[in-house]
Amino acid sequence: MQGKPDFIVALFAIALLAARPAAQAATPQATLGVSEAEQSQTGDYLAALIASADRDTGSAELYFREALKVDPRNVDLIERAFAAALVNGDEQTANSLGERLIARDPGNNLARLATAVHAIGQGQYGVARNLLASGDVRSRDVTTGLLVAWCYAGQGDLRHGLASLDRIRDNPVRAFRDYHGGLIADQLGNASEARRRLKSAYESDKTTLRFADAYARFLAAHGEAEAAQKIYDDYATVVPHHPIVEEELATLKAGHTPEPLVRNAKEGAAEVLYGLGGAGSRQGDELPAVIYLRLSLYLRPENDLAIVTLANLFEQMKQGEQAILLYDSVPGASPLKEDAEIQVAIALDGMGKTDEAMKRLQALVEKRPHDVEALSALAGLQRSAKRYAQAAATYDKAIAAVGIPQRDNWTLFYFRGICFERDNEWPKAEADFKKALELYPDQPLVLNYLGYSWVDKGINLDEAFKMLRKAVELRPNDGYIVDSLGWAHFKLGQYAEAAKTLERAINLKPADPVLNDHLGDAYWRVNRRTEARFQWNHARDMGPEPDELPAILNKIEHGLPDVSAAPKASDQSAQKESGG
Repeated sequence: MQGKPDFIVALFAIALLAARPAAQAATPQATLGVSEAEQSQTGDYLAALIASADRDTGSAELYFREALKVDPRNVDLIERAFAAALVNGDEQTANSLGERLIARDPGNNLARLATAVHAIGQGQYGVARNLLASGDVRSRDVTTGLLVAWCYAGQGDLRHGLASLDRIRDNPVRAFRDYHGGLIADQLGNASEARRRLKSAYESDKTTLRFADAYARFLAAHGEAEAAQKIYDDYATVVPHHPIVEEELATLKAGHTPEPLVRNAKEGAAEVLYGLGGAGSRQGDELPAVIYLRLSLYLRPENDLAIVTLANLFEQMKQGEQAILLYDSVPGASPLKEDAEIQVAIALDGMGKTDEAMKRLQALVEKRPHDVEALSALAGLQRSAKRYAQAAATYDKAIAAVGIPQRDNWTLFYFRGICFERDNEWPKAEADFKKALELYPDQPLVLNYLGYSWVDKGINLDEAFKMLRKAVELRPNDGYIVDSLGWAHFKLGQYAEAAKTLERAINLKPADPVLNDHLGDAYWRVNRRTEARFQWNHARDMGPEPDELPAILNKIEHGLPDVSAAPKASDQSAQKESGG
């Protein structure tokens, strides 16, 4: 979907959870004689605010509801408990509180949206349309316009449904409007209108999965299987190996017709909310996106893409347990199930449960020993845990499972090369880096790693600097790659150039101990010794690797040895896997 959708309605939830001042009944009391109930309410309220700030949606809902029990008519608490329930996915509670909120505050747009979605879920399309239309949100609002259109579709009214959509004139969401117009027309039996609108959405953005998938399914259902297959094939050139695309291609090749993307008005409304939530998640609007996705899943709980998108959001919000519950809820028959199982392991690793994560992936690999994605994920965890020999062996299996490697397999050789290099098997590492560049010429991460390694070893220096300069040209804002070029200058005794380049790297990536340490070394060599110690102190305070800390402390106290006494090669690495 192109552009940024209208999140005005959902942004209201942020205000409820964090920004609004507390109501008097929920404010800590400053006088004596406060009742035990009021003290308890104050504690619950403050606990809820803390949970909200920590994005702990379950605890936030629990504490707001407890505070509400003491003062059930407090509109502020009803608002906050309602929004917390909505974010937490407790739709039944949210609907009940939303109805109470509308009774006291008829203009509350978020409550109207949530209760309208509940009505859609019950098949009460007229009720839902009235709730949406009678709020303060104007007809030009994307969320309202799309949902009202699907309410008309639920009542079999194609003319008014399309008219509701066509009032949406904003260019950034025109393709999204046409997409839903095509789905509605197809749902209500107007194939020519459906074709026109679905084609328009697809041709406006062929890289959006939903646009391509919906148009391909429509064509296949109307006897145009070859045209449908071409759409999927074209998408696969941009996003290789997408599980949904591969499944639908297999369906077509088997002579079957894929199921329609949307089968009824309820699923159409769910698709609206999923699309808006997915767009918000990509643009950093986390809480509004969570609300849209929660509402979408209420209407269509088996939507695997919505589940995975919401799980990804909870990972971004550092709510690993919520993310894991969602990944585990992906239906077993979904083409995304395997990816979800891998993401569970990655989430566990992010929570510090690396051994459990590895056990999950090892079990997955035992079930599917030739699964490249599972093998690659396991190898990645082993590499992150510095189990380089194990990781290289796992990458061996992944590469063997690939067969003839293609361009998108370059990462397997790159990461296996890193494992070999860290395990002091340079000839194997060098061969893997060269293979990665053969598959993906001028890949900046590989250029950076191989070029720096050659400089570090004092070999192939002309080619190494060409590689590093090319990497910087391709990724000029990557602090790690710029650091590698600067550190290469340092290793060759080009200290003034090193200091200049490393200053640029620090400006791009100011909070990395390795980069600060490198700049300190360069400053020392150009006789800027006070600044050098300043940078080393920064490096010390930023949590460097334990084996690097003693050298940093020694430099803070004693400085660097004279150039004639300094070792030729440093045991520090300027290479960062995440950035070069």
